[in-house]
Amino acid sequence: MRHDGILGWDLGGAHTKAALITDQGRVDSVLQIACPLWQGLEHLEASIDQIVGELGEVGSLKHAVTMTGELVDLFPDRMTGVSALIDTMTQRFPLAELAIFSGGSEFLDSQRAKSRALQVASANWLATGAWVANQLPEGLLIDVGSTTTDLIPFADKQVLLEEGSDHHRLVEQTLVYTGIVRTPLMAIATKVPFAGEWVDLMAEHFATTADIYRIIGELPEGADLLPSADNGEKSIDGSERRLARMLGLDADASNRVGWKRVAEYLAEQQLRRVQDACERLLSRPSLSSNAPLVGAGSGRFLIKRICRRLNRPYVGIESLFPCDESIAFKVAECAPAVAVASLALEGSK
Repeated sequence: MRHDGILGWDLGGAHTKAALITDQGRVDSVLQIACPLWQGLEHLEASIDQIVGELGEVGSLKHAVTMTGELVDLFPDRMTGVSALIDTMTQRFPLAELAIFSGGSEFLDSQRAKSRALQVASANWLATGAWVANQLPEGLLIDVGSTTTDLIPFADKQVLLEEGSDHHRLVEQTLVYTGIVRTPLMAIATKVPFAGEWVDLMAEHFATTADIYRIIGELPEGADLLPSADNGEKSIDGSERRLARMLGLDADASNRVGWKRVAEYLAEQQLRRVQDACERLLSRPSLSSNAPLVGAGSGRFLIKRICRRLNRPYVGIESLFPCDESIAFKVAECAPAVAVASLALEGSK
């Protein structure tokens, strides 16, 4: 099938995301494919091929690209990673116009992007922030994904962050390394209440946040695309087994109610960490007391919860893009890919 419009790409370390928008700016299709990039570039190539296979003929389209995959330990440094990802796209789409996002509304061709790799690296959050800042007067955008949470304050059509490197955002708590699928539980809490005692968690990659949200019943459908920590079944029984192992136990040490309580405790600790980061940013004088929280990502249900606690209005990012209701969840889940395509379309008018 031949398409018109722009194809946006978000090349991550664990997923490849793509969004096709029409020349009128309407979101036509959104796809997310598991891509364990740390295991080799062939996984990125395979995910691109799978997306092209589902979309059809896209080689003649303009491709807008943003990324975070340059961080994986396949690459010795970020500059090498940026170059490798750009080369992969160039080789796969030799006849297409590639527009590499480098912040704000600026797009670069492949060669210039390589020479400014540190501006290109991990800029996907800024694409989303720049789009949202042009749609709403002010607010705090929070994108809770499978691995990380981005917090992006904005007002007066500008993102209100002075410096956007990953290191600086970690220092500023505008990048919180926690997500609803891939985060090891030992990164959320050191101990949990169990059977009347505080039990230290094992510092092992036995279970992840996907397990606790599966046990609680809040894991969004399609969010958990990569293998579980033990490569075992993705069921409540499997998640309880992995969670029990974190406490040095087998699943039969408690019943379903008991493991759900442990999972709820861990979910609350994660929510508290994200909420603390939100409250820090909302205390800035640059945002009013009525500034909304804009929820994005597969974990945006956490942001709705924080809004209720803080008595703040909530805006789902999917409402800021014209799209069918049937793909609204995917639009929110893959917001950087949709945003980078939308920004490139605006820039080409």
